Amino acid sequence: MNAKKLLGIFLIVATGICFTYSFSQAEEFKIAIMQDQKGAAQQYRPLVDFMKKKGVDVSFVGTSNYTEAAKMFEDGKADAMFSGSGVAGSMVIKGVAYPVVRPAGNDGNSTYWAVILAPKGTPKYTGSGDYFKGKKVIFCSLASSGEFYFHAVGGHKAAAKMMNAASHGAAIDALSKGTADLAIVKNRVWDKMKSKYPELEIVGEDDGENPDGTLIVSKKVSPPLAEKVKSALLSLKGDASAEAKAVRDGMSIQGYIDTTEKDFTHTVALLKQAGVDKSFDFSF
Repeated sequence: MNAKKLLGIFLIVATGICFTYSFSQAEEFKIAIMQDQKGAAQQYRPLVDFMKKKGVDVSFVGTSNYTEAAKMFEDGKADAMFSGSGVAGSMVIKGVAYPVVRPAGNDGNSTYWAVILAPKGTPKYTGSGDYFKGKKVIFCSLASSGEFYFHAVGGHKAAAKMMNAASHGAAIDALSKGTADLAIVKNRVWDKMKSKYPELEIVGEDDGENPDGTLIVSKKVSPPLAEKVKSALLSLKGDASAEAKAVRDGMSIQGYIDTTEKDFTHTVALLKQAGVDKSFDFSF
């Protein structure tokens, strides 16, 4: 056998070995999903195919509550979770996870803040917890634009009644029907819905912004894997592949942007003011 044939065989074998090695090196990455959030796993399903191309095998693991999720982070049973700023910030304060990326919506927005809604003619928010005295207030639990904000400004000490809403939209609807006197919701949700509720208006709002839909990663995850996942997600916006397009279309986003604890400066301060610390058990 001449030298050229030997070289050709060597290259074929070497290529096959490299391909097999590369294929087998896809790393597993477990994303926690709240079991009571219907369709949550389906929402992120397009990420599986996209991340597979980037050498990361994404799978979803169910968790029944955020306390369990924090424990899963500590025990290495979950590597990450997409969450709102209230939960993400709490995980940061508890020291079990840190933020890496957040989505930028098709409208370019990636942050939000709390607004206080009331029937038109209601006095404006005074900045004091006493403003809520004798009022029935509705909000989403564990939301920076809901329960956390309400506790941070001291409203829970004065309100006559506090009610948890299934969603920000549900809180707005309940307010319009007179079930509550005030509603604390995401400004982005109000912006989309306000044309349907001309009888309502903003009477107060938070003075800082919170990152939306952030991917937080467990501190147990190896830095190289965390960086690999982050780089893959940051590449989504400029990726022309069908897999990338499926993620963008399915989630109505432009892509992901870099997110660090610095972006949570306002959120963490708000949560600490609300009483969140390392021992916080995700309930008041």
